[in-house]
Amino acid sequence: MKKSKVFWSYLALALVIYAVVQFLISGNMVSYASQNMLITMCINIMLAVSLHVVIGITGQFSIGHAGFLAVGAYISAICTMKLGMPFVTAILIGAVVAALAGLLVGIPSLRLKGDYLAIATLGFAEIIRIVFLNIDYVGGAAGMQVTHQSTWTYAFFGVFITILVISNFTKSRHGRACIAVREDEIAADAMGINTTYYKVIAFAIGSFFAGVAGAIYAHNFYIIQPTAFGFLKSFDILIFVVLGGLGSLSGSVIAAIFLTAISTYLQGFPETRMIIYSLVLILVMLYRPKGLMGTKEITDLFKFGKKGGTRI
Repeated sequence: MKKSKVFWSYLALALVIYAVVQFLISGNMVSYASQNMLITMCINIMLAVSLHVVIGITGQFSIGHAGFLAVGAYISAICTMKLGMPFVTAILIGAVVAALAGLLVGIPSLRLKGDYLAIATLGFAEIIRIVFLNIDYVGGAAGMQVTHQSTWTYAFFGVFITILVISNFTKSRHGRACIAVREDEIAADAMGINTTYYKVIAFAIGSFFAGVAGAIYAHNFYIIQPTAFGFLKSFDILIFVVLGGLGSLSGSVIAAIFLTAISTYLQGFPETRMIIYSLVLILVMLYRPKGLMGTKEITDLFKFGKKGGTRI
């Protein structure tokens, strides 16, 4: 009963946020640049939360998440621009193909660990980029023109569904099995947990929602190019998760919002943008070495112990 009340409270809060922003947009009180920042923020949240499943929950060091973003972006663009499908259908197809790509890379490579897994996932992401770079059907190096169909509504509900699904997955029996794999894979295997199965499942879920983010990303900008999905993009996504706190979904969301806002507002200072951005990252990691939230969630800050004090 208590969990049900918490769920409905969060649902109501989310709908209020959506309604307020949508009202401001409909009334032309939000500039196009601000709308673009909001959509970009939502895309980054989806990417951060989807990678959080792989790294923060299952403990698998992946640095190839931009590959799944690219798959979702290009497949959805092909569906809308070449095949004339509705945008919603294109999002779903792009996400499913990205999930299949996650399985494709996950099944053979997730028997690897640590640095070897990171190199394998990075290699996969580069292979995906090179493939799209050499396919004339999607424009090759020149890129592919895409109509602008992404809106605040699509972006918001993409984030809402992503957080809802991954939050519930984390709290489920399967999520606890993934956490056991993260804490001690050998012990989890000894307790009868199929570690390879859960690592592949986490990879597939993470890549599915990265595909959703890719579809919205592709239709937010009028052109997509392979250079946008290089290894630096994977590192950007990784920074969201690490800065927010490994194991904290709330931290990934906060870090994505924080860094997207900083990056956007520093665009007016191109000469010093990366210096200031880097300094912000260094300062945060110096004073919060475990990330902004560590392993805690926002809800933990509002729980009270038996003596009435907040549980920090």
